[in-house]
Amino acid sequence: QVQLVESGGGLVQPGGSLRLSCAASGSFARINAMAWYRQAPGKQRELVASISRTGSASYVDSVKGRFTISRDNGKNTVYLQMNSLKPEDTAVYICKAGDTWGTDFWGQGTQVTVSS
Repeated sequence: QVQLVESGGGLVQPGGSLRLSCAASGSFARINAMAWYRQAPGKQRELVASISRTGSASYVDSVKGRFTISRDNGKNTVYLQMNSLKPEDTAVYICKAGDTWGTDFWGQGTQVTVSS
């Protein structure tokens, strides 16, 4: 059984920073790509950032220059450093991991609220 556990969400003022973590645990084939999605109330789930096992990263345009995705393969953990946060970034942030066999695993999500 595979479990993804996110942490690091919270309430922050505009311009502030948060760092999200997502750790994979349990029995699974080697994890390949990992990603962060977000979903705001009334909006469709959006891919925010993804990272390959070798560290190649990709971002949605709205967060480029502000967010950084990284990973620690030894810890089976992916991070999302979020700087210069805006109210528009408010959402539930959800971690996804894909294994060698093409199976995707999803975390429960962590709430990020950016408000003054």
